[in-house]
Amino acid sequence: MSTDRLSEDAPEPTAPGPETAAPEEAATTAAPEAAGREGVVGGDTSGGTDGGTGDTGDGTDGVSEGSPGAGDAAGAGDAAAENVAAAKDETAAGDVTAAGSAGGPEAGAGGPEAGTGAPAAADGARAAGPGGKLSAAALAAAVRAVESGERSADSFFTQRSPRSGGAGAAAGARKPQGGVPAPATGTPERGGPAGAPPQAPAVPGQESAPDHARPAPGGDGGGRPAPAAHTTPHPATTADLAPGLDGVRQVLTAGGAPETLAEKTAETLGERAAEALREDPWQLLAVPGVRPEQADGFARALLGPACGPDDDRRAQALVGWLLEQAALAGHSALEASALRAALAQRSVPDPDEALQTAIAEGAVLVFQDAVETPGGARPSAGDEDEEQPVRVLLGLDRFAMAEESVADGLARLLNTFEQPADEEPADAGPTDAEPTGADGEPATSSAPEHGGPSEPADGTPEADTSVRDDASVRDDTSAPDDTPVRDDTPVQADTPVQPVKQPSATAWEAAAEAAPSPSAAELIRAAARSGLIAHTGAEAARAEPAALIAAARALGLRAFGATHTPDGRARLARHLAEAANTYTGPAAAPAPGAAAEAAVTLSGLLAGREGPGRDADGALALDLLVVLDAPQLDLETAALLVESLTDGARLVLSGDPGVLWSAGPGRLFADVLAARCCPQVASRTPDFGPVGELVSGIGIGELNQVEAPGKEVVIIPARDPGEAVHRTVQLVADSVPRAIGVPAEQTQVVTVGHGGAAGTRALNAALKERLNPGPGRFGGFDPGDRVAYSPAPGRTVTGRVTGADAAGLHLDCAGSPVVVPRERVGPDTVRHGWAVTAHQAAGARWPAVVAVLPGDAAKGLTRSWVYTAFGRAERHLSVVQGVDQALPRAVAEIPAKERTTRLRTLLQLHTAQATADASAG
Repeated sequence: MSTDRLSEDAPEPTAPGPETAAPEEAATTAAPEAAGREGVVGGDTSGGTDGGTGDTGDGTDGVSEGSPGAGDAAGAGDAAAENVAAAKDETAAGDVTAAGSAGGPEAGAGGPEAGTGAPAAADGARAAGPGGKLSAAALAAAVRAVESGERSADSFFTQRSPRSGGAGAAAGARKPQGGVPAPATGTPERGGPAGAPPQAPAVPGQESAPDHARPAPGGDGGGRPAPAAHTTPHPATTADLAPGLDGVRQVLTAGGAPETLAEKTAETLGERAAEALREDPWQLLAVPGVRPEQADGFARALLGPACGPDDDRRAQALVGWLLEQAALAGHSALEASALRAALAQRSVPDPDEALQTAIAEGAVLVFQDAVETPGGARPSAGDEDEEQPVRVLLGLDRFAMAEESVADGLARLLNTFEQPADEEPADAGPTDAEPTGADGEPATSSAPEHGGPSEPADGTPEADTSVRDDASVRDDTSAPDDTPVRDDTPVQADTPVQPVKQPSATAWEAAAEAAPSPSAAELIRAAARSGLIAHTGAEAARAEPAALIAAARALGLRAFGATHTPDGRARLARHLAEAANTYTGPAAAPAPGAAAEAAVTLSGLLAGREGPGRDADGALALDLLVVLDAPQLDLETAALLVESLTDGARLVLSGDPGVLWSAGPGRLFADVLAARCCPQVASRTPDFGPVGELVSGIGIGELNQVEAPGKEVVIIPARDPGEAVHRTVQLVADSVPRAIGVPAEQTQVVTVGHGGAAGTRALNAALKERLNPGPGRFGGFDPGDRVAYSPAPGRTVTGRVTGADAAGLHLDCAGSPVVVPRERVGPDTVRHGWAVTAHQAAGARWPAVVAVLPGDAAKGLTRSWVYTAFGRAERHLSVVQGVDQALPRAVAEIPAKERTTRLRTLLQLHTAQATADASAG
């Protein structure tokens, strides 16, 4: 490892600016402009933390690993929250921190008995018990409602309750008192006509559930009358409101909030947003980017003396907001004690009562998970009578249902898988005598039937998008969150439902023997024996799942590989082209062009724009799917994916466990590995070269000195953030192109966050001034600017600005045009992209990378961040660092900050249940 500079120029440090907020201090620095203000700050309210989204939040990526403070979650000057964060920094999302108490399991914060209303963890044999546990049938009914079009997937996962405390809860999954789920279909949408309210079953000692469809007159939006102390009339009645967005602007203006929030507010709260805000001003807290102190100021302006911290509407809004902020930091649930402490820090006078109300009204679900002690036995289906230590968790139903759906779907793949026979059945389809492609047709055809883009049921052909990402194949005129959903997916009604093909054990063994490496052979053998496989390995190991796909397609299976980015898809396609040459014996080589068509992006696959399309039942028309970069797979996308796979299909989750986890809540890949519910194949293929050697050492906690004769790895000290910016610009614009031969457009800067004196904003401003100066004629952008485009939270593709007009900002992303509408041009969607965060960079690689570690980022560093940032480099890595010994300490001692999730427990219980059923059978 060289510490020599690539350039001999003397350092010319610029004047340092405000330092980047460290994750542990984000609660007091994320939004200084909000201190003491009653209004709502519009525009980019980012501070020093990335917020866990990777491309829509702000600041350090360390927040995504569960550190306190998640972008807008932090209030300015909140010293109390900072003290709580010091007590327990693993509990995330701004003020969502525990007070360091160790009181043990608690019964739902004074609410129903622990576990009441919690979805059970066993598989399909579950039923709704006395505690109102969500059955697998109810969950399946909700998912099938999305598939059939009765409900939109958006409402299934993201629609918020009309109740102020239901931020983030799915309307169709709201639970009345007693924890009994509301019907999955037919629930009135927010702001729509109020139909007859669903009748909740009677619960002893409780009144029937309130009507959540429409705010009660003079009430708080949850069907309950407003507290007596807060019945002062509003400044104007809802009858005075203008229709549509004008009414929203009217209410926002009356509350001192900027009118620019109107569209986002209407999008979040629905058609009756103005009426909802008038009845319950704290519903503004459900709008992304709004902080509690801003919502409090808005409420004071509307309610006057009636506004107070003891208002139940405020408490319920804070419960939902805190859980949403926890999700931004990666948690799918929080411990009850942590949530109570966070509410107390926000001046809620009775946190227990607030949680009990939220639980009773279904805004929050209660779970009790067994606490696994080191060296202890796993939970067993037969241990129900044995008392075990548990922890009480609270979570939003959208994430609870996503985790349940993922666990059920993975268990279904394992349970419906059929072991291959020793010999091919006579009617099993083509054999070696009749070579086939991936679609089951003779391999002499030019391309598989299901290998290219799908065609809608109405017969209108789509453009050829087989090599494009969904973020770049069309103009960006859809809703802001274009995460693929099923009811937007064109179902190929002309594609018959085909049984999953099952080659013989002999054929699989022949494919394994022809594999290009021992690790690839092991993976092929594992895929022959199981419907779910976990494969781990670094960059060089990507050739192994490519070999599996090529072997499966040669055996006649409809096999595909899905990545998260266009860059990942291109790398997979190259590996597939190499692997296809290996398989000329087991059945036949795939048809020309089939290798490239087998590589798709995950979002394009689910949306039907890439890959095989769907059959008449709505399932993906494939037999085997490999998902690469699995650590970036978030819960909601995973739920859509596993429900899209037919019974008996094979799913391979492949990735590097050392990289950062997904930008959204959960840690799916880590939980699957920890649960040990399926075969695991660890690659033995090392990454080569000095960069590969360095990154491999980081993965095991060692920051080694490596030999870099060609200056493949260079360390550049920086005394302060100003010098770090100066050195970075010098490296990208001059030193790396001259000394390494990598042009500036192929060099990527990776830094710790968006805010601070050496964050993406500061670095991009300096790099633009040097590489593409201009006035920023369109939203701060000029033709030729490099950008990071986020079509949906957690997903980023890099591109370049080609122009702008009345339609919006024109980009070239991965060789395909994109038009970002004018109203969406902002930091949540498009940022300058010479410098990105490590979360934004995950899943892609560049010939040269400059990693920037300013001194103020020392507290936020983790091994996974360093591993991800350094691992983005293919040929050359420059490290501009001012953290000194904090870098080796982070690599050696801080692997990753934990996330609170339930998937591991659910998978273990599924496994225990399957084992018990097998023993009983």
